[in-house]
Amino acid sequence: MSPSSSEQLPRVGFVSLGCPKATVDSEQILTCLAREGYEITASTEEADLVIINTCGFIDAAIEESLDAIGEALAANGKVIVTGCLGARARLVREAYPQVLAVTGPHALEAVMRAVHCHLPMPVDAVPVPPEGIHLTPRHYAYLKISEGCNHGCSFCVIPSLRGPLVSRPIHEVMHEAETLVSAGVREILVIAQDTPAYGLDVGFRTGFWNGRPLKTRLLELASALGEFGVWIRLHYMYPYPAVDRIVELMAEEKILPYLDVPFQHASPRILQAMRRPANTENALERIRRWRAICPDITIRSTFITGFPGETEEDFEQLLRFLEEARLDRVGAFAYSPVEGASANALPGAVPEDLREERRQRLMECQEDISTQCLEARIGREITVLVDEVNEEEGAIARSPGDAPDIDGLVIIPEGEGIEPGDFVRVRIIDCDVHDLYAERLDGDDRD
Repeated sequence: MSPSSSEQLPRVGFVSLGCPKATVDSEQILTCLAREGYEITASTEEADLVIINTCGFIDAAIEESLDAIGEALAANGKVIVTGCLGARARLVREAYPQVLAVTGPHALEAVMRAVHCHLPMPVDAVPVPPEGIHLTPRHYAYLKISEGCNHGCSFCVIPSLRGPLVSRPIHEVMHEAETLVSAGVREILVIAQDTPAYGLDVGFRTGFWNGRPLKTRLLELASALGEFGVWIRLHYMYPYPAVDRIVELMAEEKILPYLDVPFQHASPRILQAMRRPANTENALERIRRWRAICPDITIRSTFITGFPGETEEDFEQLLRFLEEARLDRVGAFAYSPVEGASANALPGAVPEDLREERRQRLMECQEDISTQCLEARIGREITVLVDEVNEEEGAIARSPGDAPDIDGLVIIPEGEGIEPGDFVRVRIIDCDVHDLYAERLDGDDRD
């Protein structure tokens, strides 16, 4: 017999921190909890126990995760820790020995065992939608295609936290994508730690989807996903030569013309110290080639300032690269030492205030470039995807060149009759430093 009220169900509080890859892990845990009949609550005080999915990539993320654990313990007292910081169980235990359990990232079974140990399962399971529980708005979702990474970047500890590359079987990925589309998802954001490496660990073996052979490789996967008729956006594209063929799919309008490539720096000397591809001229040539293949492409990247050994000349070389590359979107991070990263042992540590000062200079340089890129879009007619509608601003949407939470917005002041998840045809009429402003066109794409 089902419980007479939701108060009889065991309640689990949940806090999700970190990147989209961690968000997917959180969604999997939440889906499993819901299917077993646990009630999910945002209130740590009212929960029977709390799960915190942590981030442990840089010092600021570690501090945020530890603070969240402390706050949950103070409010509830019963806490399970998972995620990237959980891979450093000793650090968590030293700070908070009273936590109930600590697991690493992508550890669904271990988390559920800990929950079962400290909070008995409900008598009855509860039906959950086929697409599961999602932390994103219902019209877009992240699709994680692999776990881990085989690179040895000196500033990064992801391989030690999440392990080596493990690609998901292609039929599983396609089935999940199909389920998401059937549930009304209009944009799928493909993520991994190293997205273009998908299938490398299994020799790009051939799988099957709906009775047809499909190679476990990003090119074939992206092409197949493009057949669903929704936006397909690729993230975390390490600059392999094979990316050129992915750009061809963008030119054919099978996937969004959006390339997220973390170049990290432009000085060959610093790139070598980072253990990243160090041929800057080759990077510029490839950017030119990508734009020749797909003129509408949006290229975004991230960079690190103040890496150990970075001189003023190295930094000026990075600024010159930005001026020549004319990237559409750029994020920058002042270097932060990460426990366990080999970069910590490199000579020439840059003072913290200088790291931040260079980050600010980089962003000021890029601000002019990004604004000019946005100004070039004025007068163009494009299709946008609506994320939100409110009385103050109207419809808040994104263009094919804007990923949620990290890029800009397209503001449509006249938002009457528009709903989140609508595709709308607009004309760009203005811009500011980050966002575009648009007017609706007659006969738009809403459906």
